[in-house]
Amino acid sequence: MDIYKKSIAELSDLLNKKIISSLEMTNYFIKRINSFDRELNSFITVDEENAQKQAINADLLIAEKNNTLLTGIPIAHKDLFSTKDILTTCASKMLENYIPPFDATVVNKLDKLGMVKLGKTNMDEFAMGSSNESSYFGPVKNPWDLSKVPGGSSGGSASAVAARLAPIATGSDTGGSIRQPAAFCGLTGLKPTYGSVSRYGMIAYASSLDQGGPIGRSAEDCRILFDEIKGYDKNDPTSNHKVIQKKSNLKISKDDAKNITIGIPKEYFLKDLDKDISDSIFESIKTFEKIGFNFKDISLSNQNLAIPAYYIIASAEASSNLSRYDGIKFGHRCSEPKNLEDLYLRTRKEGFGTEVKKRIMIGAYALSSGYYDEYYMRALKIRRIIRDNFASALNQVDYIFAPTTPTVAFNIGEKTSDATEMYLSDIYTTPVNLSGLPAASIPIGFSNKLPIGMQIIGNYFSEHNILNIADLFQKETDWHLRIPENFNHE
Repeated sequence: MDIYKKSIAELSDLLNKKIISSLEMTNYFIKRINSFDRELNSFITVDEENAQKQAINADLLIAEKNNTLLTGIPIAHKDLFSTKDILTTCASKMLENYIPPFDATVVNKLDKLGMVKLGKTNMDEFAMGSSNESSYFGPVKNPWDLSKVPGGSSGGSASAVAARLAPIATGSDTGGSIRQPAAFCGLTGLKPTYGSVSRYGMIAYASSLDQGGPIGRSAEDCRILFDEIKGYDKNDPTSNHKVIQKKSNLKISKDDAKNITIGIPKEYFLKDLDKDISDSIFESIKTFEKIGFNFKDISLSNQNLAIPAYYIIASAEASSNLSRYDGIKFGHRCSEPKNLEDLYLRTRKEGFGTEVKKRIMIGAYALSSGYYDEYYMRALKIRRIIRDNFASALNQVDYIFAPTTPTVAFNIGEKTSDATEMYLSDIYTTPVNLSGLPAASIPIGFSNKLPIGMQIIGNYFSEHNILNIADLFQKETDWHLRIPENFNHE
């Protein structure tokens, strides 16, 4: 039946027609995880017993016709979403034994719909990384080529969905951590407008940048999940009241396309961009033009300032957020501390990995007396400039197309010794986070047998239109249907 190839809507149809039960579907994907994940390391925790219990409950809801489209569908959660009574590690030694007493809002919403949690996916430690190599539990591998990284920090979610070990997964995007792995793994990933998906129960890296969202096979699958996780949450002070609560359909037609103008920023197509990626984007534009969309060259100046501003702001917020891990309330604790200072120092030295320590130190320095104005305040001013750049551009055009990454997936270990090179892999994604805008990455081709992604960027709360545009493209192409050869069998 090739269940692993099915979309969410197709899987839901199988469940409703009683062709397969949720328990059978859950066991099917657990079997795939057990068969394939030793190669990929995409999961930190697989909770078979709890998943089977949820599946049995989902089957009862379906039998009683109290189900929704997502009832009984398996999902994987990035391991920074708190899950009650299930290990939540943030891929760090600091939290390797942490079991939360509550669910994140995103998890709770999907549980109430009857979705089945397969487990928790691997990630860069505390979401700090662009390659999924900083995980305490080891690097994740890219299903398209096991010698390549899957991207980060949501690399485990992307790897699992690309290998069809789960139909869909949650991720988080602080500087590109949904879109970059989606691009590297040939998937669709949505970074929603900041504040449109609750951050309650999502372990924080940088509070003014973090945003949860879906990583899926297609724009339609991402739309279905996003519809259920979006919305205002009183438990999250950064949650936005303006989120449109009603459900959506992907309804933009070819007739609508002729009234939509898409901007191509010239600054994004300079020497930093791999030629194959540039060529694939312009080839894809031909498909969009056939559909009826209009294109216009635009300028997004000052984008080169995004990376330094982003890493100052994100690191400053990380140094504040991670100060809670002191060895006293929860998490790792050093053995036999001599005094309070020794407890703090050795707990953090033992519990945090190299990349996390590096960012905490950068952030503490940027916030220190004498440097606050010079670094942190200046970074905030640059953030405003970048946001204004986007506002000006989106007054001229309706949406913006841009590369997701400057290259395709790189070799494991290739950039770990060069922090600057690693950070520059986020050069096209961080400006969107600094601005709080929504953006989706969609697959548009291949280079050397590795997937290429392209971003569709829109104005605030335009997620559904972004996914509409992506869906029209995916109805004309099959890039999103490609499956890595080694995982394209049952």
